[in-house]
Amino acid sequence: MHIKNISIVLMLLFCALVNAQTSSITIKVLTQEDKKPLLGATVYIKSLEKGTITDLDGVALFNEIPNGNHIISISYVGYKSEERSIILPTSEPLVFSLQEGENALDAVVLQSTRSTRTIQNIPTRIEFIGSEELSEKTMMNASNIAMVLRESTGIQMQQTSLSSGNTSIRIQGLDGRYTQLLRDGFPLYGGFSSGLSILQIPPVDLKQFELIKGSSSTLYGGGAIAGLVNMVSKTPEEEPQLDIMLTQTQALGSNANVFYAERNQKWGWTIFGSGQYQKAYDPEDDEFSNLPLTKSVAINPKLFYYPTDNTTFWLGINGTYDDRTGGDITTIEDGQNGIHQYTEENISKRLSSQAVFKTQIDSLQSFNIKNSISYFDRNLEIPNLTFEGIQWNTFTEATYHKLGKRADWILGANLYSTSFDEDSETLQRDQNDITYGVFVNNIYDLSDQWILETGLRTDYTKDWGFFPLPRVSLLYKSKKSFSSRIGGGVGYKIPDIFTEEAELINYQGIVPINNDILEAEHSYGINLDFNYQTRLSQEVSVSINQLFYTTMIQNGLLLNNIDGQFQFENANGDIVSKGAETNIKFTYKDFRWFLNYALIDTRLNYLEGNPQKPLTARHNAGSVFMYESEKWRVGFETYYTGTQLLSNGTETTDFVTMGLLAVRNFTWGSLFANFENFTDRRQSRFSPLVLPPHNAPNFPEIYAPTDGFILSLGIILKPFGNKPHH
Repeated sequence: MHIKNISIVLMLLFCALVNAQTSSITIKVLTQEDKKPLLGATVYIKSLEKGTITDLDGVALFNEIPNGNHIISISYVGYKSEERSIILPTSEPLVFSLQEGENALDAVVLQSTRSTRTIQNIPTRIEFIGSEELSEKTMMNASNIAMVLRESTGIQMQQTSLSSGNTSIRIQGLDGRYTQLLRDGFPLYGGFSSGLSILQIPPVDLKQFELIKGSSSTLYGGGAIAGLVNMVSKTPEEEPQLDIMLTQTQALGSNANVFYAERNQKWGWTIFGSGQYQKAYDPEDDEFSNLPLTKSVAINPKLFYYPTDNTTFWLGINGTYDDRTGGDITTIEDGQNGIHQYTEENISKRLSSQAVFKTQIDSLQSFNIKNSISYFDRNLEIPNLTFEGIQWNTFTEATYHKLGKRADWILGANLYSTSFDEDSETLQRDQNDITYGVFVNNIYDLSDQWILETGLRTDYTKDWGFFPLPRVSLLYKSKKSFSSRIGGGVGYKIPDIFTEEAELINYQGIVPINNDILEAEHSYGINLDFNYQTRLSQEVSVSINQLFYTTMIQNGLLLNNIDGQFQFENANGDIVSKGAETNIKFTYKDFRWFLNYALIDTRLNYLEGNPQKPLTARHNAGSVFMYESEKWRVGFETYYTGTQLLSNGTETTDFVTMGLLAVRNFTWGSLFANFENFTDRRQSRFSPLVLPPHNAPNFPEIYAPTDGFILSLGIILKPFGNKPHH
């Protein structure tokens, strides 16, 4: 009995000794400027290879850390990393204050995943275009977002009309109707407006783009088979901001943009206005416009209310008037005369509202509700044909977000409606669709290295039925140098008449959608990517991202000519798009060099021989070399587009385009000159853009630039709110 008691005492002493050799520590991470907590900062103990991220209060907890000396490393996107040596045990609070980084990306707050995690800690693969890169693309083209998207790896901007310039976005070789185009999470640009939307969104009041490639329907519903593009608007800050941007091109185009933002304790507001005037431009002197006569005005005011530190409500209105007339130059300028008969005119009016309420219930829970109502009126007119109508869209969504020690949960429901009313006495192609959706998404930390994301969405669409949409992604992180993601999901798209094929023929002779014979399109997609970054020296760093992907679409929507009429049918076979994307980045002091390559293999398996999809280059490559200092920004771009197949099986020529951007920064703003496509590569150098007869021309498919060399000169005035250039 005496020996037993001694054993118990010794065991208790041993346990006390072990516990005395370890400590629990709490680390708080704040911003240096305003001492606000940083959510999602990475806290890493080097000697133990142990790390975690901070919660909503900027706090990270570690248990059973051996006493002694340790190096703590703190990092957060957009801020300078900090290292500090600590000795445990300690009675002093461990508080880190991070300073904004001079050469780092702006702090990445993602909206497209609905998560508060940083981009490095989300299993979903997201491509991010921040404010620095966005400002460069804006100087290249301030009138619309086509330039921003065109120069992203694996994305093609497909022009569907020479006369109007209508353009759709293709991600990884799939038609534009398979991509969701969002603004602040709102689907404002689909359906009847899709062919013109890209041309009607100026980028000046946007602060970032978020791209998710592959099936994303679990997050945002039907239509995201190829992926989604979410444009995030600028918001007011305590320091007022005023940007005035004026641009003139040698191609007879003028553009003006004004953005103003301001905030006080309870209220904030932004207002954006844009105006564009483009004369009809004919670089070939073939008497047909390559750029249409364009008169466009856009305005977007927003009002923000902050009743508490944890609650925000904002209301926005977006209005656009756009008039584009292309075709025969003589007809555009002087009216119809003899053989000068052909014009294509698009007059469109857009008005949409957005309302958002966001509240932080506590440090772990938040609730959001949003609503939008969109009105779009378009009139398309060519000789002997008028196609006009009005489309209404509504979108309402509520989401609940809960953070846990290892798991984040997102639950939500939404209602989306679209109504198209065609103004025609002969052929009625009206369409009304209502979709109800509920979804749940979970991100779970399996360990410090492995993070799992799972999601399930179920949509019910009137006339088309139920669509269960599971999705799963897995992230592996190896310290800071290597990470890998693999993910897959299911998607769908309900039929409507607004396809690229229908746009090409101006919707002439197309019969209405027949719910009795058509089925919704279904997709299955998977992607795998690898990321590696390292420093070759103190001043040289390199990062590599390699992506592999496959997407299969069943019941693809086809437009077939049956006895002189065009009717939609489901394909008797799959559309399969697979390929790879490579992105490499080198940095040395103030120099950056980006290299990219995209292999796009999109096969139409419903046709004999499984041919490559027309107007889809199998090989694409690019190089961007940038020099950036406080005073200067100079960039040189080279892009290669490989051969493509036309619908008749003809193979096109490959081509290379080059561009040069030079920017001089001042305390009051910037001056810039952009030489876009200065080698003047355009389709007319390879094959005709217009075929006779002159009074009723035929327009071949567009596979290369049509406008050629464009020189833009501009000035950006920043009377106040001008942040230093890096």
